[in-house]
Formats: sequence, structure tokens, C-alpha cells
Amino acid sequence: MRKIKKNDDVIVIAGKDKGSRGNVLSVLGDYLLVSGINKVKKHQKPNPTKGLTGGIVEKEMPIHISNVAIYNTAAKKGDRVGTKLLEDGRKARVFKSNGEMIDA
Repeated sequence: MRKIKKNDDVIVIAGKDKGSRGNVLSVLGDYLLVSGINKVKKHQKPNPTKGLTGGIVEKEMPIHISNVAIYNTAAKKGDRVGTKLLEDGRKARVFKSNGEMIDA
């Protein structure tokens, strides 16, 4: 079971965007695409067949999963994630600090 999934609210704990919060857009192996995090400027050529104009485009690049932590709204900080086995046999993700469930 993955500790961080799509649509999770995460906070950056290392790197140039340290302290920034964002929403996970997609999970790419050990890398995450997070909204508003790790933005870079890319020089893009115009492509008339696709209707793209040329210029400098700002886009998000993937960030390694070890550089983010899931955001705990109760504690108002990043937290570690553990798993808990429920009575019906399913696994659920929980915060390590207070044992509160992430998945309802």
C-alpha cells in the first residue's frame, strides 16, 4: 500500500520549495507531481500543427517522494504515515503522531 496517493495534501520537507503545501496530481513511481511545487521554466518551440505558441512556459516537475510528507490538518504539520488493519480485513492509512485515519 502506497503511503502517499493521488489527491493527498502534502507539504515539502526538503529542497527549494521547503514549507510549501500542494495537492498530489499524479504518482510516477518514486516521484510525485504536486500542484504549484517544483516549478521550472521551459523554453518551448512553436508547433503550428498542435496549435502551440512558442516562448517560455512555466510547468511543474516531479519531486521525489522522500522530500514530501503528508499534511496533518489536526497537528498543522507534516506527518509520517502508517497502516492499520480494520475489523473487516481492509488496510487503512493512519497518521503516526495521533493514530487518526487518513482514509475514511
